[in-house]
Amino acid sequence: MGFKIGIVGLPNVGKSTIFNALSGARLAQAENYPFCTVEPNHAIVRVPDSRLEKIASITNPEKITETTVEFVDIAGLVKNASKGEGLGNQFLAHISETDAILHVVRCFSDRNVAHVTGETNPARDINIVETELLLRDIQMLDDKLDKITKQVRNDKSLQAVIPHAGKLLAWFNEGKWASTFPERDSEPLQAFFAEMRFITDKPVIYCANTDENTSAENSAPVKAVKAIAEEHNSQAMLIAARVEDELIDMPPDDRREFLKSYGITENGLALLVRTGYRALDLVSFFTIQSNQVQAWTVRRGSKAPKAAGVIHSDFEHGFIRAEVIAFDDFAQHGGEHNCRTAGVARTEGKDYEVRDGDIIKFLFHA
Repeated sequence: MGFKIGIVGLPNVGKSTIFNALSGARLAQAENYPFCTVEPNHAIVRVPDSRLEKIASITNPEKITETTVEFVDIAGLVKNASKGEGLGNQFLAHISETDAILHVVRCFSDRNVAHVTGETNPARDINIVETELLLRDIQMLDDKLDKITKQVRNDKSLQAVIPHAGKLLAWFNEGKWASTFPERDSEPLQAFFAEMRFITDKPVIYCANTDENTSAENSAPVKAVKAIAEEHNSQAMLIAARVEDELIDMPPDDRREFLKSYGITENGLALLVRTGYRALDLVSFFTIQSNQVQAWTVRRGSKAPKAAGVIHSDFEHGFIRAEVIAFDDFAQHGGEHNCRTAGVARTEGKDYEVRDGDIIKFLFHA
């Protein structure tokens, strides 16, 4: 299991440039005019993990398989996108299918790159986009309420949902997001939320797109983005899209020195993966077979059978136990055999919560 991130923002904020940089290829058209992206661009990218490399150096597998993240570059949103302006309605539908939102905010000034609202103003730009996301959810919920009100005559189970959904609609109309709705995790609404996939129920990562100036982190636009992220209890990150774009055609050995010259310690993909894991509360675990080492991703707190099910549903249904070694122990002792000798390999049952970095062998009934 990887995760899927939808990239949103106003036109000409650098979304497609960032998408290309993250995917390591020029898959998306990036031009100086609105809506140069019409159909969403998709890229599945392998997640770098130094722990996977360390495990491979000890076990010498024939194959190394990273977990993945999928990026979806969605066309720029404008005011009234929820009503179809700028083809926004069809773009908003694509966001519903993602796990998290990367909201790219323009924090640079450039006369050669047109700004759809005339000037750089992160707070205003964020408000425009987020208003359209919320209006989309209001429209979806309003339509759904109308439908289930008619269906309740033949399906009495819907009676419990209607009053809660009505409260949610009122919550939306106050300008509040689904993720903060007090009854969000109540039993009648859990399945309803899973079905609706509200855009405003998704974690948001605010991405301040700056110029090449290494002092950009202390600039007023970047500080404004960080303040909004903190207010919304969300993650924030900073990317210099034009710097990242230059890395695409650069040999791997030259990239580190290039980033260092700009005072940047890690590339945008590594930063986003780390930030995305925090936003979605994810952890990685590893499996070792005779010829393959592989990384997997699950939600923090997932029990061992659930993690086994990420590999194959049969593993979850027939789960017996899990043999677990922590990554640090595996690296310190130099492999499974030495870990068993040192007494740091352990057996866990169905109630075990998988921890980040666990190396697991699942035993199950066929």
